[in-house]
Amino acid sequence: MDSATEPGRSAGPDPNPHEEMWRGLLEGTNPIYARTRARLKHIPSAPRCKMCAAPFGAPGSFLMRLQGRGRWSQNPDYCGLCFETLSRFHGGVEIEASFLFADVRGSTALAEGMTATEFRRVLNRFYEIAARVLVANDGIVDKFVGDEAIGIFIPATAGEHHASSAIEAARAILRATGHGTPEGPWLPVGAGVATGVAFVGSIGEPPATSMSALGDIVNVTARLASAAGAGEILVNERAAAMAGLATLGIEMRRLDLKGKTETTPAYVLTAGTAATV
Repeated sequence: MDSATEPGRSAGPDPNPHEEMWRGLLEGTNPIYARTRARLKHIPSAPRCKMCAAPFGAPGSFLMRLQGRGRWSQNPDYCGLCFETLSRFHGGVEIEASFLFADVRGSTALAEGMTATEFRRVLNRFYEIAARVLVANDGIVDKFVGDEAIGIFIPATAGEHHASSAIEAARAILRATGHGTPEGPWLPVGAGVATGVAFVGSIGEPPATSMSALGDIVNVTARLASAAGAGEILVNERAAAMAGLATLGIEMRRLDLKGKTETTPAYVLTAGTAATV
């Protein structure tokens, strides 16, 4: 008999001792987080805690500090309570979730045509819009990297319709940047949305700990965003199916994404596309 399974012998330390906690947090079986986030996102104002959406700006910030949800000094993206959770319960679980990458097209050429200060102002405006849209559509702001905004849509916050929420958030970002308007976009943006299984949880060691996602589906979403033209949203088949996407008459592309051995089918949406049946 294998010694690890003999009665009275320890099988060794649990490789993920906080799995139950994280699964309840992310999948919504523990409803406290979902209720808290749903309540806090309606209290003004931005910026917000990436995890629970507690407002850091006035007038809501005073109330948040009384509740221990003031901005954490060692990591200003999170409130004190959420950062304590990320640090204390380091880990996460694999769940099915939806992901959104929104990417500025031609940012290098754009930066060449203006001063560095003007370019920073444009990107900050984009970040503010993306953060507001993600929170409004029950997404979690993962990070802003260069000219890209990344959002995570988990069952605990977006329910079983997390794919629809991600698609609607992508469409809202395109509309907010002027796509589909007679004047045209003030900032050219393309997006990728994909649904699949990823590891979601606490990544990195304090004070750089953050809630993020890892896995092939995250990479696929990033590649879809890179392949999208200005004003386009590329959606993988799983996200389209979960969202009830009305695919009849919608363009499908088969993409040779970097790092993938087979082509990846993706539906092409725009800001004005009717996204669901």
